[in-house]
Amino acid sequence: MLVLRPVQLTDLPQLQRLARESLVGVTSLPDDSERLRDKILDSCTSFEQNVQNPGPENYFFVLEDLTNRSLIGCSEILATAGFDEPFYSLRNRHFNSASRELNIEHGVPALSLCQDLSGHTLLRGFHIDGAWTGTAASELLSRARLLFIAAHAQRFCGTVITEIVGYSSDEGHSPFWDAVGKHFFDLPYVEAERLCGLESRAFLAELMPQYPIYVPMLPQAAQDCIGRIHPDGQEAFDILQREGFETNHYVDLFDGGPTLLARTGNIRSIAQSQTTQASPGAFIDARGRYLVSNDSLENFRVIIAELDYLPGKPVTLDAAMCAALKVTEGRQVRLIAL
Repeated sequence: MLVLRPVQLTDLPQLQRLARESLVGVTSLPDDSERLRDKILDSCTSFEQNVQNPGPENYFFVLEDLTNRSLIGCSEILATAGFDEPFYSLRNRHFNSASRELNIEHGVPALSLCQDLSGHTLLRGFHIDGAWTGTAASELLSRARLLFIAAHAQRFCGTVITEIVGYSSDEGHSPFWDAVGKHFFDLPYVEAERLCGLESRAFLAELMPQYPIYVPMLPQAAQDCIGRIHPDGQEAFDILQREGFETNHYVDLFDGGPTLLARTGNIRSIAQSQTTQASPGAFIDARGRYLVSNDSLENFRVIIAELDYLPGKPVTLDAAMCAALKVTEGRQVRLIAL
């Protein structure tokens, strides 16, 4: 059985293995033991705090295979992007120019450095072991975060965003970075992303051009990367799109990958999830497959379960499900159809 839970310090060795395997561009998962240790401790503190309004908290989750106690994935929620430091992105909109004398009006797409997306909750750090991609485990890893937001709404903002990793080649070559960022840092794309993970993306962003970058002046290969998803990021994109997230006018300032955005109350797993009471039992006449969470804070757990659930009625969970969720008779659980 797979269970998603908050990260623990004892997860550090396995978490570093996941970091080594993660996609270039997932800068919130650096391959550095000290940085990962700090992230784990920061997450533990966030879960322990009595929070009534969203702040700088970071909630870090891991997906564990209980059969062999191995970690197969991880994901995060940053309660407020831009709370502790500026959250930069590129705004992709038309710059309009006009001449009354010539009766000409023309719009040119331009990229502008901005902090427009500060003040939103940010989903980040999604990574799953390659052997589990394309399975229900990916849904669990991504959507379980949304069930946590549903259970603890006061900790999060009214809008949720996420950045999907943009295109780069198997060799780590990013046409967008080469056409834009590399001129200001003289660093390869992979090295720039590594520095972002170890330090801060803000210090690199602040060296980016402060004036609009006119898209038609970029090489065609770079233009083609604007809003383009890395093939290994397509699954993460598709899951959240099914949840109601939509693309917008913002792209990542390093690789040009798209940003997804949704109003918190409109997200499927938040708006349509239902709560009921757990009823331990030995027999389940399964009629559907669900994500099930326990709505706890520090002991938050989510699993996938085959259940017979009727809205308004307690749901029967077998002993293994109850143990994985850490629930007993009468405890509240939250469900959403898989």
